[in-house]
Amino acid sequence: MTYRPPIDEILFTLAQVAVPPGSPPPLPAEELAAILEEAGRFCAERIAPLDRTSDLVGARWEDGRVTTPPGFREAYADWIAGGWNAVAQPEAYGGSGLPVSVGTAAMEMFTSSCMALSTLPVLSQGAADAIEAHASEALKALYLPRLVSGEWTGTMNLTEPQAGSDLGLLRTRAEPLGDGRHRITGSKIFITFGAHDLAENIIHLVLARLPDAPAGVKGISLFLVPQRFVAADGTLGAENDLRCAGIEHKLGIRGSPTCTMVFGDGGGAIGWLVGEENKGLACMFTMMNKARLATGLQGVAMAEKATQKAAAYALDRRQGRASGFDGAAPIAAHPDLAKTLARMKALTTAARAIAYAAAAAIDGGASGDARASLLTPVVKAFCTDIGCEVASLGIQVHGGMGFVEETGAAQLLRDIRIAPIYEGTNAIQAIDLVMRKIVREGGAEVARLIAECRADVARAENRVGPSAAILADALTALEAATAHLLSPATGEAAKLLVAQTYLRLFGLALGGALLSRGAAAAGTRQADWTRLARIYAEDIAAEAVGLAGQVLSTRRDPADYRALAGVG
Repeated sequence: MTYRPPIDEILFTLAQVAVPPGSPPPLPAEELAAILEEAGRFCAERIAPLDRTSDLVGARWEDGRVTTPPGFREAYADWIAGGWNAVAQPEAYGGSGLPVSVGTAAMEMFTSSCMALSTLPVLSQGAADAIEAHASEALKALYLPRLVSGEWTGTMNLTEPQAGSDLGLLRTRAEPLGDGRHRITGSKIFITFGAHDLAENIIHLVLARLPDAPAGVKGISLFLVPQRFVAADGTLGAENDLRCAGIEHKLGIRGSPTCTMVFGDGGGAIGWLVGEENKGLACMFTMMNKARLATGLQGVAMAEKATQKAAAYALDRRQGRASGFDGAAPIAAHPDLAKTLARMKALTTAARAIAYAAAAAIDGGASGDARASLLTPVVKAFCTDIGCEVASLGIQVHGGMGFVEETGAAQLLRDIRIAPIYEGTNAIQAIDLVMRKIVREGGAEVARLIAECRADVARAENRVGPSAAILADALTALEAATAHLLSPATGEAAKLLVAQTYLRLFGLALGGALLSRGAAAAGTRQADWTRLARIYAEDIAAEAVGLAGQVLSTRRDPADYRALAGVG
């Protein structure tokens, strides 16, 4: 089965669902269609054929050098030449300056085609964002044009063996040399594309401590550390004092090298400060937030691919009797399989709508900042959970053949399984949502969002019918759960205990409202949106009331959970 870029679904979601009713699409319809159709063609023809080899061969490490799977080098060069790396990057540095939502749609198709290769441009684009927002004008002029084009690539160096989610424990050091440069010593782990053979230079953004830095996260600074030094005229010089000490052997995305990086074996790598001293974590969050949205998009992309693969198999595989068929029927005709395929489609469509809504909020500039901030943890966690759920259902649809690697169904689950873990685990996203995001302005942004969602459901009632009441109930459940978490009477331990439950509730309620928005706007070409909204309401959004009950319950004792976890 060959991946088919879902151009019609993407265009409709961008123009009719991601933006509120009455708002203009990110670009005129003909221009938007032309860009995304060409992006889809490129991804289907040049990137998708590499995916299976990427998994079977993987990235290789030998004597400090990393070799990517066959075809990666040529395909990435074509990606750059086509200008796809620069779609939503700033025009001042050679980018196309198109809306973030357009770049998001193009990246969804790239990711569906080959998730392993797609991790490279995501990090390069995030590094460019961080440098543009926080670096000196000299660093921007020297590094951004080639990062934006994709000629050079970028990395994010946070994690150390003793410092995973708690970055306050990191030990990498930065010693000022008195001339604006710093000597960087230390090591980092889990660095995606920290070394590879696809570009002449890799620009590492590295978190490190200055000698007089305060303890904890308040003492972290950010440094730009190039693999190769760059002269004032942009020409490349000698290698910096850094190396890849090895790559991980992983469950999935095997074509994406996950590197252990060592800085300073020969006395210290040279780096330049980005932003203010001891303010590095705030600078890095510019890159991390972009990466979190892109990670959520990975969930959408792999759910789409899993749904397509499962549907193709279920229409081809014949077994048993079903109404309307003489002889053996396609297994897709059996009620349980049809229901499973519909669930996969509904979850995928809802997750895409949420991810694109967050991208559209970013395009709104300052007016969309609060909405984008609120939705970022939801996109990262809910959409990646959906990616795993749908990929797992895809294996189930294949039956025993899904457990056989040759079909490719298992690869999709292996690839997407990292997404709920990296870029801040989904538990951390839930904590961020509950403890920081919903409380801003006393919950005003959540209230605005729920009000918009209620209006969407009301507009769709004539299309969705009685199922609209279930979508409205889901919003009521979200509203009640939010009020409970915002109440001063709800303690911190109680909030943390139900944070992931609340995030799931948030995603389910929002997804249903966005599907109803699509149903209200759907024409003849999008007739399935009405069916999807009804199925989502009856089979998925109905879970929301139970989730709210869990959030609202006062009968849980955190000590019970700790005891069963073995910590007393």
